[in-house]
This record gives sequence, C-alpha cells and structure tokens, in this order.
Amino acid sequence: MVRVTGHAREDVSERLYAFLAVAFPHDQVSILPYNRVIKDLNGRRPGELLEALRRTHRVEPGPAVPVKKGDVAMFLAGHWYTVTLNPHPDPRSPIDGLDVSALQDQILGPLLNIGDPRVDKRIDFLGGARGTEGLERAVGSGAGAVAFSLYPVSVADLMAISDAGDIMPPKSTWFEPKLRDGLLIHEI
Repeated sequence: MVRVTGHAREDVSERLYAFLAVAFPHDQVSILPYNRVIKDLNGRRPGELLEALRRTHRVEPGPAVPVKKGDVAMFLAGHWYTVTLNPHPDPRSPIDGLDVSALQDQILGPLLNIGDPRVDKRIDFLGGARGTEGLERAVGSGAGAVAFSLYPVSVADLMAISDAGDIMPPKSTWFEPKLRDGLLIHEI
C-alpha cells in the first residue's frame, strides 16, 4: 500500500492507493519482441517499397525471425526479407540504440508515414508470444500490407534505459512469464 496525504483548503484528506508489483530476477525473465503490422504501404506497391528500402538499407531474402540486433525481418507480398537497420549516428540515450526506435525513425516514419505509433490507426502490434505466424496471417488476410518481426530488447538494454531515467518506446517489450491476473466480482 502507498499512502498519499494531501491538504485541501483547511481540512486534511487521506487516500490509499494500491497496485500490484512483482520482482523477478533478471536471469528468469524473457523479453520477447512486440512486432508490427502496417495496414497499407502509404500509396506504394510492394516492389516500390522494396526499391525505396534498398536505396538506404541492405535488404535480402531472410528468415521470419531476425538473428541479431540491428536486423528486422519484413514480411511483404508473401516473402520474408532481412532489413539491416542503420546504426544511430549520434546515440544520445540508450533508446536510440533499440531496433524498435531505428525501425520507427528509418522506415515506419519516412517511408510508411507512421508518425506516432501510439495513436496511428494504420499500425497494429502483435506480442512475441503470437509468433511470426500471426504476422503472416495478418498480411495474408489483407488486415495488413507489411509486417515487421523484431529482435527482442535485451534485459541489459531495458535496465540501461531505466537507469537513465528514460521510458521505453511504446509496444517494445513482451515479458514472459506473464502473471495470472483477473478481477472477480461477487454480488452481495
């Protein structure tokens, strides 16, 4: 319980707030990626998006799951590609070194016009537990035009961002184990 005391005019009021907290040792936590599905190609055809990407990035056929930090797997027109992200030229915070930040700054923003992923209706997120099959289904069904599978954020990156007093970018981590939770209501 956290006790918060405040003064309103001359009288004193007291409120109690409760929240769930849990601590896991760093070596018992798995961080899975939070992948992206983009609903349209911002007026481009798949070949045009590939051409635009190849002007600034290395793009090659590749696996559905990136094998290292700095690589993003892209599912486009029924094929998986590995896109090598460009390193941040002047990282000022640990956030700049995250693949999710580079993807936003180098591809989603400039090529697909996804400005703020928190509010843009053209982007959906799939937690890492759903796997790349979920990305393929979304694109195959027409719910998305392109999907990106990310390399997971490391616990060391997460701790460095926390130590710097920063906040992780939206939808950048999927933690395992998940705590069982729920709300039980009983009528009296």
